[in-house]
Amino acid sequence: MAPDEQPPRDPHALERAVLGEDPTLTAQQVAELTDVTVEQLRRLWWALGFPEHGTEIAFTPADVEAVSTLTGLVDDGAIDFDIAVLLTRALGQTSARLADWEVATLAHRVEELERSEAATGSRTAAALRLIEELNPPFERLLAYAWRRHLAAAVARIEALGAEAEDLHTTQISVGFADIVGFTALSNELGRQQIGDVVEIFESRCADVVAGRRGRIIKSLGDSVLFVNVEPIAAYDTAEGIIQVVGRDPKMPEVRVGLATGDVVMRLGDVFGPPVNLASRLTAVARRNRIIIDQATADLLPEDQFETRRLPPRPVRGFGLVEPLTVRRH
Repeated sequence: MAPDEQPPRDPHALERAVLGEDPTLTAQQVAELTDVTVEQLRRLWWALGFPEHGTEIAFTPADVEAVSTLTGLVDDGAIDFDIAVLLTRALGQTSARLADWEVATLAHRVEELERSEAATGSRTAAALRLIEELNPPFERLLAYAWRRHLAAAVARIEALGAEAEDLHTTQISVGFADIVGFTALSNELGRQQIGDVVEIFESRCADVVAGRRGRIIKSLGDSVLFVNVEPIAAYDTAEGIIQVVGRDPKMPEVRVGLATGDVVMRLGDVFGPPVNLASRLTAVARRNRIIIDQATADLLPEDQFETRRLPPRPVRGFGLVEPLTVRRH
């Protein structure tokens, strides 16, 4: 190799750095080492969110340990295999989004490092150094955050009442907030700018929801779905989102729909008519306004809130609906 010639780039260097070891096993070997069938291993691997590798060498000793840990719970009778697959799917979907978010965030830091005096001349080298510094403490924070959210989830179940017939069903207020004219905005702004808008929108919404003791169920880029136990808190959340996003001259305007009723809480999501209705009501709302359904209006104290009925209009899946505007006295 000539003195000024660069060594060939290893496309798997970062992957190996994260995993801490090279793949050395096939699916058949992992199945034999963990005493599961290849079909069971395939179900777990798919549930985790990864494609099948057939007879390729694609697994590490850590994969063997993970499968053994999970099947050990099944063998001990704590859970059955179907529940193990469900838990694996939940872990996979959550971790995939977290990983994408982390990599996208740290990519900016890698660019900054390579423009600074600490530049290595290689983005791969800078990323490797960053991974070595961040991974151990971040893994501890990940376990901490999971435990904290587990405690909060248990508390929500307890709040439904130990005598409740179905602990997955409860009455809550559902809110849906979205950015007005997002498609047109996407065509006007560059990719970096629209990405910044979405990031600010999601982070500000998350802060408002958490501050009002609510919970973000999902973010869809230009919209967020959130829930609050009480309608007053849901209104405060909606008004807070309008204040920190819609009334910021540097941000697009927003609109919010609120609906209240029974929902089913499963797999980290919520399902039921109030979820669909809250989403539909955003199409009725004016810019930087809140639209609610009758069930929400019935639960808001008249001495604190003023509602005004709008003309009936067809809402997909609900027929004619009379939405209401709302504001605090």
